[in-house]
Amino acid sequence: MINRYSLPRMKEIWSEEAKLQNWLQIEVLACEAMVELGLVPQKALEAVKQKARFDVERVKEIEQRTHHDVVAFLENLAENIGEGAGFLHYGMTSSDILDTGLALQMRDAAEILIEDTSRLMGVLKNKALEHRGTVMIGRTHGVHAEPLTFGVKLAVWAFETRRNLERLQKARNTVSCGKISGVVGTYANIDPFVEKYVCDRLGLKPAEAATQILQRDRHAEYMVAVAIAASSLEKFATEIRGLQKTEVLEVEEPFRPGQTGSSAMPHKRNPIICERVCGLARVIRGNAQVALENVALWHERDISHSSAERVIIPDSTILLDYMANKFIEVLEGMVVYPWKMEKNLELTQGLIFSEKVLLSLVGKGVMRQEAYTMVQRNAMRAVRGEVDFRQGLLHDKEVGQYLTPEEIENCFDIREALLRTERIFTRLEGLKVKP
Repeated sequence: MINRYSLPRMKEIWSEEAKLQNWLQIEVLACEAMVELGLVPQKALEAVKQKARFDVERVKEIEQRTHHDVVAFLENLAENIGEGAGFLHYGMTSSDILDTGLALQMRDAAEILIEDTSRLMGVLKNKALEHRGTVMIGRTHGVHAEPLTFGVKLAVWAFETRRNLERLQKARNTVSCGKISGVVGTYANIDPFVEKYVCDRLGLKPAEAATQILQRDRHAEYMVAVAIAASSLEKFATEIRGLQKTEVLEVEEPFRPGQTGSSAMPHKRNPIICERVCGLARVIRGNAQVALENVALWHERDISHSSAERVIIPDSTILLDYMANKFIEVLEGMVVYPWKMEKNLELTQGLIFSEKVLLSLVGKGVMRQEAYTMVQRNAMRAVRGEVDFRQGLLHDKEVGQYLTPEEIENCFDIREALLRTERIFTRLEGLKVKP
């Protein structure tokens, strides 16, 4: 059986071998519980434990005839067990092992995603602290706004990643739930003790109430948590793509020796990993929509959810695992150009300090709208290239009635603008990252 504490790779969790091994484990544990209840002879349990084996290819072969995966699995077990196999699946329905087994797979997949996300948070924290003083321009609507540091940008991502970590942890707990209560969840032919026995030994919670299946709001919550985490990665990757534009070129994703950017243009260094992350996030969000559609089923169950889940859940967890690890590679190898950030800061010739001038005028008793008009007048002249913004203010007689040349110069002090960002880094230093 899979060691649940070794965190097997994602593809192993979703393999047919692992799925059927989970099913076998559930059947054996259920048999053990029924021995304790006196419903199954000890001899039969011993036969099951000693002889229960399955062969993935044989199960597929039988399923070609039965068109039922669980029946094919049980038939293959019976071929190997012989006498005593009749006590397998006693009082159970297919979804008892399907949904409980899926819960194990989703939990194990979540453990890997939680580890990935925790590691991502640690890398972001370290990079943010490294660049706490790397000054750059902040942009709103794609237009220069006010200065910040690259470290502040990365700190925002680190705290967002912590929220994703918390969502994934909650989703893992929500889906770590088993169900062995029979055809419509009434325990008509199986004692609730069996469900508790099996779930306790698998580290799952028994469902408080179920129909023939575990309710799909659990799976939807899980898939939405995965989709939000993927969307955050897309957001981070989109920002790096924007900062890698030729006209901006403040940050680049790594470009390895021997790498080719274009078959036609030897100069090209494209943000292909970040673009890949963005594309895959769309797939995961689409899968989350399917999970939401799966919540509403007919009466006590239908299986319209089942076929979709076999695609969307493995695919989404595999993709998020891949995306997180690729983006960690981007962060660890990214190239930062502080000189270009400084050059871009100077593009507007001081316009990025307009708010400070506005507030200084207000502080001198000027009505806000009047102050705004004064500053905007000089800003628009600078935009048109008529005059440098600072010089325009220094020569503006109306502004000069309230601010001295020294006070105007002080408005352009970038250190003053960034003084309070240290509070962000103090909070960041307290962000606990699992080693």
